[in-house]
Amino acid sequence: MGINFSNNYCNSLIEYKRFLTREVSMGDLKMGALNPIRIQSMTTTDTMDTQATVNQSIRMINAGCELVRITAPSINEAKNLELIKKELKLRGFNTPICADIHFTPNAAEFAARVIEKVRVNPGNYADKKKFEVFDYTDSAYESELERIRKRFTPLVKICKEYGTAMRIGTNHGSLSDRILSRYGDTPLGMVESALEFLRICEENNYFSIVISMKASNTQVMVQAYRLLVAKMMETNRNYPLHLGVTEAGDGEDGRIKSAVGIGALLEDGLGDTIRVSLTEEPEFEMPVAKLLAERYSLRKEHKKIPQIKFELPYNPFEYERFHTNEIINIGNHNVPRIIADYSMKSEVTAASLFGVGYNYSVPLDKWNLTDMAVDYLFLGDNNINFETPGTLGLIYNSQSWLPHKNHKLSFPLFCGDEYFRSTETSSKLNFVAVTIEVLTDEFIERIKNQNTVCLVLDSFNIHTLPELRRMAIDLAHHQCKLPIIIKCNYEQLSQEEFQLFSSTDIGGLLLDGFGDGIWIKQKECVSIQMCNSTAFGILQASRTRISKTEYISCPSCGRTLFDLQETTQKIRERTDHLKGIKIGIMGCIVNGPGEMADADYGYVGTGPGKISLYKGRVVVKKNVTSETAVDELIGLIKENGDWLEKK
Repeated sequence: MGINFSNNYCNSLIEYKRFLTREVSMGDLKMGALNPIRIQSMTTTDTMDTQATVNQSIRMINAGCELVRITAPSINEAKNLELIKKELKLRGFNTPICADIHFTPNAAEFAARVIEKVRVNPGNYADKKKFEVFDYTDSAYESELERIRKRFTPLVKICKEYGTAMRIGTNHGSLSDRILSRYGDTPLGMVESALEFLRICEENNYFSIVISMKASNTQVMVQAYRLLVAKMMETNRNYPLHLGVTEAGDGEDGRIKSAVGIGALLEDGLGDTIRVSLTEEPEFEMPVAKLLAERYSLRKEHKKIPQIKFELPYNPFEYERFHTNEIINIGNHNVPRIIADYSMKSEVTAASLFGVGYNYSVPLDKWNLTDMAVDYLFLGDNNINFETPGTLGLIYNSQSWLPHKNHKLSFPLFCGDEYFRSTETSSKLNFVAVTIEVLTDEFIERIKNQNTVCLVLDSFNIHTLPELRRMAIDLAHHQCKLPIIIKCNYEQLSQEEFQLFSSTDIGGLLLDGFGDGIWIKQKECVSIQMCNSTAFGILQASRTRISKTEYISCPSCGRTLFDLQETTQKIRERTDHLKGIKIGIMGCIVNGPGEMADADYGYVGTGPGKISLYKGRVVVKKNVTSETAVDELIGLIKENGDWLEKK
């Protein structure tokens, strides 16, 4: 497998150990080193509206925001940041402010003199971004770097003089043509884009820097951060990391997607500050971010996980699904399957299946399936006294399976060695549940050639993801190709805790390429329906199984040129039945075409009341009025043959 990746992007894959970064100060707020994971967000008001911005900032601060980011698209907004800061202090708030800068170096240079932090995007600050491919020679490339050095150095010197911190914030969707020409649209391109600016800072002996590698695609986002840390470790750098999934969307989808990306990195001890980017009022982001961060305050004490004594059988910097054997519809190229747990129900009826995507029509004597119909039910010792849908597999505890063994979609669940002791097993599919204690080298060698076995990896460790990953690594090391189900257990959690924690634990493992199915067992957490939608949401967010329309929707800011929340809802109401279609809904041109780079269609604000519509990265309709833009978007989808009428 080449390079040993075991420990070169985090301190440990089996213990919770934060990657120790240098401390960076923003006013009285200290970030990195041994400080807590800091929570931040961004205002959505017009920056020139001082009172509205101050009032919203206070709501954010009261909700737990420790750093308020405010857009400054021009010198006028940058100057107004000083007034906003003064007004906040008059009202008793000393929370530091970060100016969000894209195309305007003069705005950044002014802001750096009056507030605590500036954020610059390397792809926008001094570089060219026209989404054209150029073949840069080495000399042309170096010439461009020198031009950037001259453009960027004045800001670095000002930040150094005034003690102002800086975030070098690379966005996946705003890589320059120069970077794209050499590195492509890749995590490596994102990292190199940031490192170019970082080197200029270091040439000027300026080190008060935080770095981010944000993307809407969770696979790309996680790979980019890991690669950045690996590059820093190679060169003895340790700058703090700001974590975020850009344009995550709203509601359940936005929370799950954020947890998959941010949580996967937090699990490995990476991240000093986080922002959850929801298409909602910014104060609603803080409770989500706090739950994600605070989970790790208890993580130092967890059941020990065995050391990894061999090379990793996968590359943590590239997504590739681990190849397993196919058993019926599990493993190999099949999408990950979902098992719904009905073992704790006192009775299972036809009506019970409504929550997992099956609706029985009495007049038609027919089952109707939704796009979120589960693949298997775990019944435990329960019985079913009705005819089940012909696509639904039924899993019983091994002894309870025996009366149902002749049912073509009935399968047993064995616990570890019970499988070898049993006198009766299925000729088609047997589920075997194992914990890390059961999964010894001897057990793996004994079971790996059982071609009807699907393993269920089960963990009760508070450090769930690393333990499950350790089990998957062991199986891969032994060249065991049995398909695996990821099983997680939760009890007495709030709805939001359940969504965030399960998304972190399961999503992180899926991003590493492991998992042919998922099984969430929960008690006193959420309804069966909510558990099911969370499971499908995790697969969607990790890009491993698409079951619904995906919305790449920005959280809004002072640059937004239309009511983003209202528009997102309008588009969602008209298009949420288009399974597998990705629609970008972007408030302005700054993050528009770039952040929705892998979207099928785009809706981007380009001026007051004006919208541009995209097919992929190509603008196809400019300056459409906002009153007709949603209808025009629907028309564009129809023109390209991707429209389906709602049933």
